[in-house]
Amino acid sequence: MLKTLYTAGLFIAATCMFGNTAKAQLKGFSIGPYVEAGTPVGDFKDTHNTGFGGGLNADIKLIAGFGVTGSAGFMYFPGKSYTYLSGGGTELTAKAESLKALPVRVGLKYKFGFPLLYVKAEGGTATFVGGDGDNYKGTAAIFAPGLGIRFLGLDVEAKYEVWFKNDNRGFFGLKAGYNF
Repeated sequence: MLKTLYTAGLFIAATCMFGNTAKAQLKGFSIGPYVEAGTPVGDFKDTHNTGFGGGLNADIKLIAGFGVTGSAGFMYFPGKSYTYLSGGGTELTAKAESLKALPVRVGLKYKFGFPLLYVKAEGGTATFVGGDGDNYKGTAAIFAPGLGIRFLGLDVEAKYEVWFKNDNRGFFGLKAGYNF
C-alpha cells in the first residue's frame, strides 16, 4: 500500500513539475474516471474469470502529439474452480482465490496521423490487497501497451497488460473513461 501511495505521489509531483516548468509546451491537462474489463490469458485464464475495475485517469498533453498519462484504480479478478493432478496422479479440484489489486500506472501517449487515434505504453505497480496466499501479497510490476481512440472527452482503449511477480499474470483489457 505504501508503494502505491508513493508511486501516486510521484505521479502528482511530476504533474506539478510539468505544469510549472513547461507552460510553453503544455497543451492541456485532463482528468476523469474510467472503468475497465480484463480477460485473462495463459495460465491466468485457467484459474481466474474475467476481471473488472475502475479508477481515475489523468493526461498531460505535450508538443508534437506526445503526452504523459497516468492512472490509479482497483482491479478484481474472481477465482474459479479448476482441476489439477496430484503427485499420485489423482485428479483434484480446487478454487483459486480471487485477485484484488490497486494498479498505479504512468506512461507515454502518442497521437499519430489521424488525431483521434493514439498508442500508449504504461508501466507501474499493482499492489495486491486482501489476499491470503503468497501469490496474492506484495507488489507486482506492470507493463501495458495499448491502442485507443479519444473523441471529445470519451476515451476508449484496447490493451494488453501483464503483471510481473512470481508468475506472470496477463490479460487483454478494454478501458473506457471520460476526461474533463
